[in-house]
Order: sequence, then C-alpha cells, then structure tokens
Amino acid sequence: MDLPRSFVIREGDLRILNPFDADKLATLGRAVKLAPGTSILDLCSGKGELLCTWARDHGVVGTGVDISSAFTAAARQRAAELGVAERVRFVHGDAAHHPVGEPVDVAACVGATWIGGGVAGTLEILDRQLRPGGMALVGEPYWRIDPPDQVTVLGCHASTRDDFRDLPGLVGLFAELGWDLVEMVLADQDSWDRYAAAHWLNLRRWLDDNPDDPLADELRRELTEDPVRHVRYGREYLGWGVFALIRR
Repeated sequence: MDLPRSFVIREGDLRILNPFDADKLATLGRAVKLAPGTSILDLCSGKGELLCTWARDHGVVGTGVDISSAFTAAARQRAAELGVAERVRFVHGDAAHHPVGEPVDVAACVGATWIGGGVAGTLEILDRQLRPGGMALVGEPYWRIDPPDQVTVLGCHASTRDDFRDLPGLVGLFAELGWDLVEMVLADQDSWDRYAAAHWLNLRRWLDDNPDDPLADELRRELTEDPVRHVRYGREYLGWGVFALIRR
C-alpha cells in the first residue's frame, strides 16, 4: 500500500502538497482560532506540514494518516525538526479506512476528497471522527470560471464539468449536506503557480539525474506538456480552497 513513485518525484522537497503556501496555511490556523491542546486528525496528511506547524504555533496535538510511506517519513522528520514530535504522530495507512477512535476537535481532509468518493462521502468520514460541535476542514477544487468546452475540462485534470462545482455551488453543497461554513481560505493564481511550477523543477532535476530510469519517458512527457496546460487552463479556470465546517 503506497503511492506510485512518480508522486514522490513530482512533489520533491515540497512541504505543502496543495496549491497553498505557508502564509495561507498559517492564515487558516489563525482563522479557525486553534487553542492549545486542540486535537486534530488529518486524513491524507502528506508531509505533515499542517499538523507540525500548527503544533508549533498553536500547541495542537494530533495524528496524521497518509498512504505514502515516503510522505509519512518526511512528516515524522518535520515533526522532529520543529520540536513537536511529542505532540503529533504520523501513521502510514489508508486514510479512507482509518478506524474511528477518540473523538477529535478538528478532522481534516485537505485536497483528497477522493477518499470518500467526493465531498459528501468525505464529510461522512470526517463526521465519524468528530466530537459534537467539532470542526471539519475540507480542501477542494472548484470552477473559478465555467469551462467552455471538454478540452478545458480535461486540461484541468477533470473528466467532466460535473467533477467540480463553482464556488457558490460548492458552498451550497455544504449547506445541503447539513454543515455551516464558518471559515475559508482560498488559493489564488500565485498559489497555483508556486505549486505547479515547483513540480516542473523537481521533474527536470530528476530527469537530469535519472535519464535511463523506466519512468523517464513518462515524466519527460509530463514536463513537456504540463506547463502549457497549466497556463492555458488550470490557473485560469480552476480554484481551490480549504473550508471550515461545523455540523448543524
């Protein structure tokens, strides 16, 4: 059980594996008014930057779960670097089937709602982990501009226009599912650039060092095609944000 090696290569030394920079992550932590001792379960925790920096800055405690052994190892190293290893722990496992434990104050799934087959299913997973009145954090794409055709949809790594909603539609979905939206922090085009372009440099450095690797042809195609796809489609049409929700 692990992610394909290409994911690890693409993400390289990135600490936040979404179009969210450190300032926006810090803004989110302040916006949801984290108190010392707040317990957090972070499903699909990546390299653990959310838990580690919030443990350092706000005194939270918690657990991160991720299917990538490489990302989990990086998260543990980051916790040690920041001196918060006694406050947070990271588990290599399937976040979609993480067992329900002691209810937590905050349950997060930032940028990986595929674990529940979409927003609705992911909120069900998070709700099972929350104490009454607890907060869910969901990171999700949305259409910033309505895509005019299927070529644009595919250029945004979607299969159909219905894969995402526009921002009012996404906010409306939260309400339909019985959740109050109480905070949000949205990515911007620079956030997308910083995330996407970092991949290109990681890929190029890896290709220079590994020209004969079996993955080289696949990742060379990605590096050739992705910059044009990003500037033509992704950064223009696709938004992304983290939404804080409390069950009604």
